Amino acid sequence: MTFIALITILFYLASTLLLYFSIQRADAPLQARLPALGIASLAMLGNAVLIYQNAYLEHIMSLNMSVFNALSAIFWLSSLITIITSLRSPVENILLVLLPFTAISVFLAQFLPDHSIVMHTRNPALDVHIFISLVAYALITLGALQALMLAWQHRALHNRQPSGLVQRLPPMESVEQLMFRFISVGFFLLTLALATGFLFLDNIFAQHLVHKTLLSVIGWFIFAGLLLGRHVAGWRGKTAVYWTLTGYATLVLAYFGSKIALEWVFHLK
Repeated sequence: MTFIALITILFYLASTLLLYFSIQRADAPLQARLPALGIASLAMLGNAVLIYQNAYLEHIMSLNMSVFNALSAIFWLSSLITIITSLRSPVENILLVLLPFTAISVFLAQFLPDHSIVMHTRNPALDVHIFISLVAYALITLGALQALMLAWQHRALHNRQPSGLVQRLPPMESVEQLMFRFISVGFFLLTLALATGFLFLDNIFAQHLVHKTLLSVIGWFIFAGLLLGRHVAGWRGKTAVYWTLTGYATLVLAYFGSKIALEWVFHLK
């Protein structure tokens, strides 16, 4: 597993460099990015093996969703969705940020000791809830990255300095449309995740989970307000970026903030 982890990290970093140089070339066709995407796909295959080995404890039929395992799974799903989306939409630029962070998540999950919380997987409803939650976080993460890209483009345009990599980015309208697609699907899955949590988790308002639950609900309302504002008032630009990043920060605090507090501060099992 150590060898697979090192090769996976190396492939992620190599694909990032190849992708960066191909994007820098203004005359490079889309086919020039295929080698980078191919190496990234190989890295994701190794990453999938590592996630399975680290998160699924087959000998006791349990799931270990520690902080680093959850982080690795979310970044892996985000990278997978981005590579699939790149077949139809120009989203390779997101991978320049996403792939290095995915490599870091592999390193953390594989080489740093964690404070494991084991969740039994004999309940299929709990499995479904966890999977939907992870995919929702992955999609909303992609929406947040699109929002950061949009903010970067706005700033460059305002300063009249659209040079370098900014010139290689897709049009702002395309970036914004894709951001709302990611958020819309992520919001739908977040709704399902909260619904399955309320239906199937008996202790969702227990003392050690109440902060996670409340912050997740607040995040849901923020994204609901964003999508409603987009539909009713045509929100876009800086307003959409602000709401997106605020909602994403709330969800990160809800999920990872609560897990860090439980696992690293209070050492609850």
